[in-house]
Amino acid sequence: MRTTVDIEEGLLEELVKLTGEKSKKKALNKALEEYIRRKRIQELRAALGTIDLVDNWYELRHMEPR
Repeated sequence: MRTTVDIEEGLLEELVKLTGEKSKKKALNKALEEYIRRKRIQELRAALGTIDLVDNWYELRHMEPR
């Protein structure tokens, strides 16, 4: 998808250097993917201890097939 975005040139140049990518497009995509990954990890950590899972693998393993 094409989008026009105004990004500081120095910031974009530093991003290209830090990511090791050869193009601005690849560097920006890599940075966005990493940002999204980190946010998802934060959300999972925030949910830690809030979900009650029932461990019934033994019961499920020995159920009669339908």
